Amino acid sequence: MTRPEHERLQNDIPEALYRRIKESAETSRRSINAEMLERLERSFTSRPVDPEAFLVRARRRQEKMELPWVTDADLRRARGSGRP
Repeated sequence: MTRPEHERLQNDIPEALYRRIKESAETSRRSINAEMLERLERSFTSRPVDPEAFLVRARRRQEKMELPWVTDADLRRARGSGRP
């Protein structure tokens, strides 16, 4: 008799990893199988990121948005004031 899928997965995948996949599947409202397939598919379709090129694109977008710069002093002040 064939074991149910969840028993096979639990025996073939380390327990900690299985729990993480299961939690992620619940959050995404997918079955464990669908969650694993989604993650595998993403791993094959993702491409390496060039950090310098990424920063150039991020800075260009930030300039287009005309947002004010936030300094370290601004961040320290905000952290010190807490939530309203």
